[in-house]
Amino acid sequence: MDGQFEMALMGENFDTSLLGRIKEDGEHRSGSDNLEAASSDEQDGTGDKQTKTKKKYHRHSPYQIQELEAYFKEKNHPDEKERLELGKKLSLDSKQVKFWFQNRRTQMKTQAERYENNILKRQNDELLVENIRMKEAMRNPICSNCGGPAILGDVSVEEHHLRLENARLKDELNRISTLANKFLGRPLSSLACSIPPMSNSSLELAVGRNGFGGFGSVDTTFPMGFDSKDGVFNALNVGLVQPTAPTVGMASLDIPLEKSFFVEPALHAMDELVKLAQIDNPLWVRSLDGGKEVLNHEEYMRICSPCIGMKSDGFVTEATRATGAVFINSLALVETLMDANQWVEMFPCMIGRSSIIDAVFSGMSGSRNCALQLMHAEFQSLSPLVPVRAIKFLRFCKQHAEGTWAVVDVSVDNIREFSDAHTFVNCRRLPSGCIVQDMPNGYSKVTWVEHSEYDESGVHHLYRPFLSSGMGFGAQRWLGALQRQCECLAAIMPSAVSSEDHAGVPLMGRRSMVRLAQRMTRNFCAGVCATMHMWQLVQVGNMGEDARLIIRNSVDNPGEPPGLVLSATTSVWIPVSQQRLFDFLRNEQLRSDWDELSHSGPMQEMVHIAKGHDHGNCVSLLRATAAKTNQNTMLILQETQTDATGSLIVYTAIDIPAMQALMNGGDSASVAILPSGFAIVPDCLPDSARPSNSTFSKEGGCNGSSGGGGGSLLTVGFQILVNDTPAKLTMESVETVNSLISRTIQRIKSALNCSG
Repeated sequence: MDGQFEMALMGENFDTSLLGRIKEDGEHRSGSDNLEAASSDEQDGTGDKQTKTKKKYHRHSPYQIQELEAYFKEKNHPDEKERLELGKKLSLDSKQVKFWFQNRRTQMKTQAERYENNILKRQNDELLVENIRMKEAMRNPICSNCGGPAILGDVSVEEHHLRLENARLKDELNRISTLANKFLGRPLSSLACSIPPMSNSSLELAVGRNGFGGFGSVDTTFPMGFDSKDGVFNALNVGLVQPTAPTVGMASLDIPLEKSFFVEPALHAMDELVKLAQIDNPLWVRSLDGGKEVLNHEEYMRICSPCIGMKSDGFVTEATRATGAVFINSLALVETLMDANQWVEMFPCMIGRSSIIDAVFSGMSGSRNCALQLMHAEFQSLSPLVPVRAIKFLRFCKQHAEGTWAVVDVSVDNIREFSDAHTFVNCRRLPSGCIVQDMPNGYSKVTWVEHSEYDESGVHHLYRPFLSSGMGFGAQRWLGALQRQCECLAAIMPSAVSSEDHAGVPLMGRRSMVRLAQRMTRNFCAGVCATMHMWQLVQVGNMGEDARLIIRNSVDNPGEPPGLVLSATTSVWIPVSQQRLFDFLRNEQLRSDWDELSHSGPMQEMVHIAKGHDHGNCVSLLRATAAKTNQNTMLILQETQTDATGSLIVYTAIDIPAMQALMNGGDSASVAILPSGFAIVPDCLPDSARPSNSTFSKEGGCNGSSGGGGGSLLTVGFQILVNDTPAKLTMESVETVNSLISRTIQRIKSALNCSG
């Protein structure tokens, strides 16, 4: 943060290498400052002597310099009392401290003046170049009407029309070139050399001739906190291209003109993301209860012009911001976000499916810098009562500084070529994304911003407070999911794995179990939200409005049993806090209270694989211990995960031979599973809005006296195989799964001593 602050003080074109030299110089000067301090002390003590004695030279220790520098950052002009305390702490005289601070302030002032002089010198050079260009333009006067060379006397009507057309083409090319220049952050390569000269110089139609070449390259990399459009100083050197395939040259790749309209909204979105990530008050203000940050829409409209048009009628806005440390470096995270498959694997509970429609620009110099792609994604919240958000958007990646990247999304509904009046869009993604800055020890500081507009009428009333709080699709949920997934990846690395709680399972076996658990969780989320596969909705009269029944045929999929798969889900309000409900459902000793697979007996945890610091984030292997299950050949693989925005418990039955092969490092993709489980989120309801007919337990239950207050929203989902071969769904199967869900919910409420 200190480095960013220094860059922000010194201007948008600050060379990061200069900062390193400044810091180096500062450490050297800090040591030499001690010479002056020691000299002053010595002169005070020997002023009565007539002869000049040799001065004693003393340098501060590295520890003293470090402490002085740290204090200087907080207060660069300490008073006498503070100097005495600091000198006592560092075993220095008050005058030594005083002289050190004087020299440090002088050094800082000198560095600032030196940098300011460099800026003035560069500006002077630019003015000289501009002066030369203007003198050249005066030697070759241009017609103000058509932009062609000014010629005395009358011209023919045909020649006049050609000049007007030439001026129009120049303006169009300049507009496109400017957009491309902003997109790249540096001047384009010259294409003028490929244009053959015209025989009639008075009818010169080549574009890019009118003083747009010859400017030196300027590094437009800007520090965080500055507008990305401000770094464009150079005019473009571009030639006329083939009319049958118009393109805008972009380093090693050309962008067709029909795709150039993507550039401006991408740049606009990037600018807005930087502002939303870095500006605090008054853009972001604390809510009345002092909790979460709230976007000040009046201030937002003042500093950010509309990016995708006006909000539709009936839409509501949600805007959130979150910052945290993530165990991943910036390059790896950027690569994950720019790859559709890796992105879905990183956020399996939040993204149903994703694809890249068009890679507009793949990046510069083999990196993701300035990569721009058109994407489609389905964002999901784990409940049948919350519609899936299908969005088509641009994703733009830019490197702002060494080790600092930003990735931004913005919907393309406002772009005429992609707007469809016949297609209803239930959500629009305003500029949203993250800024990633490398930190020591492999961590990155991630600032996540989520800003969207959605149609609230399609959301069930139980989930509206949850979504409006920002916990459903907000920045905190994205950041929490990222932190949890990165912790999981780090936990199964050889250097991080311990021998405890693994029951002798080798490393490859643990990895295979984790991969199978991840596939199990993703399939469960797809069954709840009807994503990833081709699901068919089943209309049944006896299913309540809070439940959903969908089916699909599983064919030629080694990871699933073949046949007709039925997924049944429902969401209910439970007058129990999220944490207490999660602890109850994942407790293997209490599993028989709700799970019919436990055969009315407690479960034993055979293997426990931790996936992070929170004990609730883990993969477990369970076995029933009831007496009548001695001959049982089934085990239960279970994954649990939790954070402040929600909890998840997913499990599936696996036969012992398949699990033994998996624990020996076998291929997890060949294990056939059908997952079931629970998704739990806080209800975010005020007490006055909770159902009045609910009954709360008196001790440590629904009244929140233990494990937090408030209620929770529980989603129950089961996937079962109806037939071994694809066939029609029978009413018997529907009644069976409906009864299973009802019994499970009732047993959970009874065990928690509450109803609602």
